[in-house]
Order: sequence, then structure tokens, then C-alpha cells
Amino acid sequence: MTSVTRVNRDPEGRKLEKSPEKSRPSFLWPLAAIVKPLTVPLFRLDIRDAYKLPRSGPFILAPNHYSEIDPIVVALAVWKIGRAPRFMAKAGLFKNPVLGWILRSAGQIPVERMGSTRGNDPISAAGRLVETGQGVIIYPEGTLTREPNLWPMRGKTGVARMALTHNLPVYPMAHWGTQQVMPRYGKKISLFPRKNIKIVIGDPVNLDEFLGKQQDSAVLHGATDKVMDAVTELLETLRDEQAPAERWDPSKHNQTETGRFDEA
Repeated sequence: MTSVTRVNRDPEGRKLEKSPEKSRPSFLWPLAAIVKPLTVPLFRLDIRDAYKLPRSGPFILAPNHYSEIDPIVVALAVWKIGRAPRFMAKAGLFKNPVLGWILRSAGQIPVERMGSTRGNDPISAAGRLVETGQGVIIYPEGTLTREPNLWPMRGKTGVARMALTHNLPVYPMAHWGTQQVMPRYGKKISLFPRKNIKIVIGDPVNLDEFLGKQQDSAVLHGATDKVMDAVTELLETLRDEQAPAERWDPSKHNQTETGRFDEA
């Protein structure tokens, strides 16, 4: 497996081609220059199999999610790998003149909730990824996992809808160690000692069996389960333990989910 010091090389040690997104100047450069030094005392990233994330072209990256600081960790990892970290953000955030300018300059993607008639819903946004050859990071669970031991819970169908509609590759990703920096639902960051966060990228999830079919509940949930299975398997390798046989379902435990852009 490839560590953070060799994210630009394949398993044989050959140097990978440089990503156009990393070599082209962008607003992300000054942001990275500010954020990276702030995180150095907090944690180090051990990125494994980074070569699996393509150097160019559209993709969906699907990580597990259990801490409010996850987006910073994932964004830094994607930046180190060589791609521009993009998230889908609620369109309302872009209405603020200052915040909106920062988000747009950083390449973040404004979207309305699923089913919007304004033309900037997640499905339309996914189509633009194909046109521009860009990638996006989407948490398939839609929110922090409710699973007591931080295993991935039931996924929402947004990632499946986007992937199947536009035939976008979905790359699973897992990380472990972030909870030592900031625990689930926590707001306080642990400063010392410096933490080690392990990250691994998986092969694209094979969704061929669902392509071209009507996107009914069975198809969408079947594709979503495959994505969540892939993420969970990666996390098992990082934790060196086995996940529960049955995936946590908040609806069965009297818990509500506040998903961002996905439908149940």
C-alpha cells in the first residue's frame, strides 16, 4: 500500500503523471497554504492506494463520515493525491457575498435539494462534472454515522442516482483516526499528541448490473448497498476488525437523519 510520502507513485514505484488540477494555479493554492500548516501539529496522513484515484476525469469519491472535521481531512488527502477537493454545498450558502465568493473560487458546487426545479440539483450538478472532467466528494451516508462504534450506517441514494444517471465512477474511501482529533458530535479539537490518520482509496465500485435500468427503489438501494459495502470493507482493513453483520439503520433505532442532498 502507498503512504502519504509516495502518493505520486504507483505500486511499482513509477511516478504518476501530474494532475492538471494540481499543476494549474487556482484559489485552492492559497487555501491549502493556510490550512496545511494549521493541521501539521494536529495530525499526519497515511494515505494508502492513492494511485487508484484517477489523475483526470470525472468521479465521485465516497468516504465514511463520523466527525465534523472529516471534510478537512478528506479535502487535504484529495489535494495531496493531486485532485481538487470539491464538495456539494447548499445553494443558500452561495448567496452570502463573501462566503459565496470563497466557495465559488474554491470550485465548490452549489446545489438545491433533490427534486429541485431550478436546474442546480445534484443530478444536474453530476452532469456538469462529466462535461468539465471534475470530481466531487459526497458522503453517501448523508450525515455523521449513528452507528455506536463508528461503522458506516445505511447509505442514502443520492450517490447512486448521480452515478447511474451519468455513468460516473464511484471510488470508495475510508479513514480512521479522525475521531481522536475531534470526536463524533464534538466541537473541541485534541491538540496533543499528534494523531495519525489512516486513509485508503478503493477500486471503483462495479455498478454495471444497475446501469440502464429504471431507477426504482430496488435498483437505487441495491447500488447504494454496494457502495456502502465497499466503504465498509476498506474501513475493516484500516481498523483490522470486522464490521457488524447488519448495517445500522437509524429508522430501526428511533433516530432521524438530516441528510444533505440525498433521499432515503
